[in-house]
Amino acid sequence: MQFHDCFVRGCDASVLLNSTKSTGNQTEKAAIPNQTLRGFSFIDGVKKIVEAECPGVVSCADIVALVARDSVVVTGGPYWNVPTGRRDGRISNASEALADIPAPTSNFTRLQSSFAKKGLNLKDLVLLSGAHTIGISHCPSFSTRLYNFTGTFGTQDPSLDSEYAANLKAKKCKSLNDNTTIVEMDPGSFRTFDLSYFKLLLKRRGLFQSDAALPTSSTTKSYINQLVQGSLKEFYAEFAQAMEKMGKIEVKTGSNGEIRKHCAVVN
Repeated sequence: MQFHDCFVRGCDASVLLNSTKSTGNQTEKAAIPNQTLRGFSFIDGVKKIVEAECPGVVSCADIVALVARDSVVVTGGPYWNVPTGRRDGRISNASEALADIPAPTSNFTRLQSSFAKKGLNLKDLVLLSGAHTIGISHCPSFSTRLYNFTGTFGTQDPSLDSEYAANLKAKKCKSLNDNTTIVEMDPGSFRTFDLSYFKLLLKRRGLFQSDAALPTSSTTKSYINQLVQGSLKEFYAEFAQAMEKMGKIEVKTGSNGEIRKHCAVVN
C-alpha cells in the first residue's frame, strides 16, 4: 500500500481517499492497479485509535508508512526508522494511479523510467521489488504469460520456467478467465521476509513480467546475485534504506496538505 501511495503524488495517503459520487471523481482506489489492494479498513482502525489519543496530530500518510514498516517486522523482516511529519493530500485521481504505478506487465525500460521519475535508482528497484517475498496476487496480473502472451491464445511467455508455468496452469490459474484465485508471489515462503524471491528470479520463476524483467539487465542481475550470495542481514539493511528513501518521495509538510480526521475523506 505504501508503494502504491508514494508513486502517485508522493507519500500523502492519496490512495486511501474514497471516490465521490457528488463530483463523479474516481480516486486512486478505483484504478486497476489498486483494485486488489487490501488493508484499508485496518488503516482506518489504526487512525481511529490514534485520533482518540491525540486528535489532529498523526497523519494518515504517517500511519501508512508506520504500518508498512511494522508489517515487514511481523513477517521476520527488518526494522527501520520512519521519519514522521507528513501531511495528507487532498487530491486523488484514478487516471494518475494508472499512469504512475508500474504495472505487473512492465518491461525493464518502463520500470527504470517509473522509478527514476521518483528519484529511485536501479538498486532501489531491485531492493523494493524484494517486498514480493511476502504476499499474494490474483491471476489476471500474470495469466497472459500463461495463455496469451503474444496476443494469440495458447502462447506462453518463453522467459517463464516451463515447469513453474505448468504447475500454475494445473493447480492455480486454470483458465485465462480466472479472476478470483490467489497465488503466492514467493511460493513456499510467502509469509516470511527472506531472500527466496531473488533466488526464484534467477530460476526464471518470477510471477510477474516485471519480476522477470529484473534479471534482463546486467546491472540489476548483478545486484540480485550479490543479494543471493550475501547474508540475510545485508539484505535487511539495504531494504530498510530503500524503504526510508521511498518514504520521503514528494512528501507534504507544514501548510502543504492537512491531517485528515478520517483517512477515506478530506476534512
